[in-house]
Amino acid sequence: MLDPQGIVTVDEQAVAAALGQGGAGARSGPVMLHALRGFVDAGSTGEIAAAHLVDQLEATRLATFDVDQLLDYRSKRAFMTFDSDRWTAYDEPFLALDHMRDADGTGFLLLHGAEPDLQWERAVTAVKGLVERFGVSLTVGFHGVPMGVPHTRPLTLTAHGTRPGLTEDYTSFFGTVKVPSSMAALLEYRLGEAGHDALGFVVHVPHYLAQSAYAPASVVALRHVERATGLDLLTGRLAEAAADATLEVEKQVRESGEVRAVVRALEEQYDKFARSLGKPSLLAEAAPIPTADELAAEFERYLAQQGDDD
Repeated sequence: MLDPQGIVTVDEQAVAAALGQGGAGARSGPVMLHALRGFVDAGSTGEIAAAHLVDQLEATRLATFDVDQLLDYRSKRAFMTFDSDRWTAYDEPFLALDHMRDADGTGFLLLHGAEPDLQWERAVTAVKGLVERFGVSLTVGFHGVPMGVPHTRPLTLTAHGTRPGLTEDYTSFFGTVKVPSSMAALLEYRLGEAGHDALGFVVHVPHYLAQSAYAPASVVALRHVERATGLDLLTGRLAEAAADATLEVEKQVRESGEVRAVVRALEEQYDKFARSLGKPSLLAEAAPIPTADELAAEFERYLAQQGDDD
């Protein structure tokens, strides 16, 4: 393996300002969240959640990865803007580690950007080095996968971790399966081998919404991240956009008899499976998530408040 330090540049001044000289002590430092673009992310669950964090919270860049060594540009092409007779912008790909502060001022780390195409073990080793240098206490990833579930029922998820105690409150819907790998999965696996606590949340997004930007799934992911970490990630603000998305989905369902039939069939399947487990829903009992109706009602209250302010 090539030297992992050769693909990451650390801003030592930023580290000292955010974490103090040398970072935190062994496993007593901040939580690290991660959401990388490029792998399966139904409903853009992880992408929307990461964008929300960057948009809403204070951030300081601590480390930047050399994506020129990690990306295959021919298979994962970045976008450029052409205006009339010239190129005017380039959406430059990146992979970076930021220090952020939640709504209460608690610091945490966010690894975000493009998933590497190349040199996974080298990149994972570099990230593990940062985890150990900054004394990360818990690493948490999140994304979405398409699933045969209806949007009219509470969204479920699969939780996985490097030791049983991290996921004991969650129902497992799967046995042993082989699936295509991702760098996020490899990172969790390697951290577990090294004795670090790492956790992941995979939200089950209705398959007919997998190609859409579905903010309700991002709300579910972040609420479980908040529950696991104690962070306040201002998820309520994202819930406003989630309610808007739910209303739009309901409108489209009403306009299509074929889609309504699909949703009804999925509702029956969902309810039957929930009854077989002896539960009214498939959610962990300690983690209530708003239904589509509740999200819509919240959005209507938000609109009413906006009208009162005018």
